[in-house]
Amino acid sequence: MRSGNHYGSILASREMNSLIRRRCWNILVCQRNTENEIVHLARLGMFQRRVAIEMTGNLPEITSKMEGPLVKQFSVFLPNKVGAMLDVVKLLSTQSTHAVALSVSESTDSAIARIIASDPARVEKLFREKNVPFGVCEVVVVEMREVATQLVKLLAALVMAEVNVHFAYPLLIRPRGFAAIALHVDDTECASTVLMGEGFKILSQDDISR
Repeated sequence: MRSGNHYGSILASREMNSLIRRRCWNILVCQRNTENEIVHLARLGMFQRRVAIEMTGNLPEITSKMEGPLVKQFSVFLPNKVGAMLDVVKLLSTQSTHAVALSVSESTDSAIARIIASDPARVEKLFREKNVPFGVCEVVVVEMREVATQLVKLLAALVMAEVNVHFAYPLLIRPRGFAAIALHVDDTECASTVLMGEGFKILSQDDISR
């Protein structure tokens, strides 16, 4: 005759085996669900990428790209004396180059002449050889076909883009047969992109050196 402890051990063993089988099944089901989710997410990702590619392919291409480097401006520090500006212009003419834009701001004992030259590489070399104190920066030169209406549009676009204009002055020449304005701004890349998006032609150094 078998004891009650023996039957109890058998029942406990069966319950344990049943519990193990359930846990194994749950793990298998969970694993299968996880695999299905991974496959689903992968397919979804592929679908989203395909849609993104198709949408990108349907977008219009931006063709208004600037060709060539931005225009260089020289800030020349001059003593406040008669003939100082003339000396600089004569110095440029000795190297067969000329100023295509000029702006002078005067103070009590000195002045700053902002010059855009037809050949900036030659001018920079010349200034260094002659020990002329100067600085170089880039400016955005914008072609103005209709000055009366385009100037308002230009400034409004820069205001909307929160681009600050430090100073501006017109060119002495008419590249491509139209007037042009040089702008010194706090973000040349942003200003150029915004203005090209508004339909303006941004002139490069190559455009004004021809």
